[in-house]
Amino acid sequence: MKHFFNRRETIVVEALEGVLKTAGPGRLARLDGFPAIKVILRADLDRDKVAIVSGGGAGHEPSHAGFVGRGLLTAAVSGEIFASPSVDAVLAAIRAVTGPKGTLLVVKNYTGDRLNFGLAAEKARAEGYDVEMVIVGDDIALPDLAQPRGVAGTLFVHKIAGHLAESGADLATVAAAARAAAGDIVSLGVSLSTCSIPGQAHEARLGENEGELGLGIHGEPGVERIALKPAADLVGIMVERLTAALPAEGDLALIVNNLGAVPPLEMALVANDVLSSPLGARIARVIGPAPLMTALNMNGFSLSLIPLDAERAAALDSTVAPVAWVPAVSRGPVAVVAMPAGTASAAAVEASAAPAVAALLTTICDRLISVETELNGLDARAGDGDTGSTVATGARAVRDSLGRLPLADTPALLAAIGATLSTAMGGSSGVLLSIFFTAASKALADSGDLAAALSAGLDRMTFYGGATPGDRTMIDALAPALSDLPRGVAAAAKAARDGAEATRGMTRAKAGRAAYIGASDLEGVADPGAVAVAYAFEAAAGASISN
Repeated sequence: MKHFFNRRETIVVEALEGVLKTAGPGRLARLDGFPAIKVILRADLDRDKVAIVSGGGAGHEPSHAGFVGRGLLTAAVSGEIFASPSVDAVLAAIRAVTGPKGTLLVVKNYTGDRLNFGLAAEKARAEGYDVEMVIVGDDIALPDLAQPRGVAGTLFVHKIAGHLAESGADLATVAAAARAAAGDIVSLGVSLSTCSIPGQAHEARLGENEGELGLGIHGEPGVERIALKPAADLVGIMVERLTAALPAEGDLALIVNNLGAVPPLEMALVANDVLSSPLGARIARVIGPAPLMTALNMNGFSLSLIPLDAERAAALDSTVAPVAWVPAVSRGPVAVVAMPAGTASAAAVEASAAPAVAALLTTICDRLISVETELNGLDARAGDGDTGSTVATGARAVRDSLGRLPLADTPALLAAIGATLSTAMGGSSGVLLSIFFTAASKALADSGDLAAALSAGLDRMTFYGGATPGDRTMIDALAPALSDLPRGVAAAAKAARDGAEATRGMTRAKAGRAAYIGASDLEGVADPGAVAVAYAFEAAAGASISN
């Protein structure tokens, strides 16, 4: 896998420098120990309050340096990628931030972190510093494991401890609340790919249709491999196991954590699945979905839950300075605004029956739906890979509304199809086709000549869309097809197919997303919109012949 970096040996230091330089003045500072001592601390350090120190290996960004600031961490100690920081680095952080009220170390339950933070704590105590340490082991992937891993649920401890420290609580109070929270948190992760470390060879261990459940945040294998399932099914498995590890009643707070590479669209879907699950009714606070404790570029997510009481709710709700932290959101009903009057004009048209027209439309729609994958593949070569899905969505909408359409009234039918595509199809192609059918409807009502009306629709389509024949769009198939339509549907279908094939030789697109693609990527690739038009006319010709 490819990465943006300069040298493997300096990637962590350079990344931390990037965090410092983009934090804004007066927020963050670093100890003068780079590269061996990598400690980020608050520039506005107040030693009259308990200091909260955490850290670990790099690769979990924005954890941990991204959470240094008022209300969260006082300092973060970083090791190399997925490697614990040294004892000297942790000890340097303790010395730098500890005042009369002492320091709390929040440590994820990995051997290297426990040992290095633990030895640093012992050395600091020997020097006279008041230091407590809380170990977080929130991962429930292996329920019988005596030393469960510390994963994204650690962030709950950061927030609760940081809030109490900022409020002026003493070390005993902060440590007790942090330990209680650490003992109550449960987390579980799932991923569809392993992560890749910059500068190291990457070997994928999962099959194309496999995922891993219960994996760690350093790329270590999951507890079990599972077959790829719909997101709701994966979330259902996770929720069932998390629920079994939680108290049977009471409010909960949830962290929906992106492990690095899941697109925001999919993370929002995951959040919806969790909140729609049987456990959702108990979730009173949500943090995320967001990348909070990542595993580099792992294509996965984790769910962390903690029982909620008034004190924890107040801690999670309190504002903090670090911009990387995602504020907790209180759950409430989704607001629904009534549809403005007049937006569903197509529904007001009286439906009418015409079996032959219904059969023709069904044939065309079924054909367009059947070539969804093919059209997406063509579009992936020269666009964003969704033409087939967009066309199929429009076709399904028309097919599913046949019983409500004025099939016996052609001008009204064209208008209704235009309205349906405008609502359901989306994208520029949906709008253009809606313009085409809407304008054709008006022209047909005025003239009674279908071929001429469709040509009038094409004229409006080219006027608003800006594309003309030769620009490598659907018009390269639609224009010749409509020109030959007076000679019959078969002739129009042949003209459409010839026009679509001609786009293979057009290495310069002048409209649509393909306009941004180089000639070498377009050469030999037919325009997917033009191909869709050809399929539609061929389906119509086939239906006409069979009738």
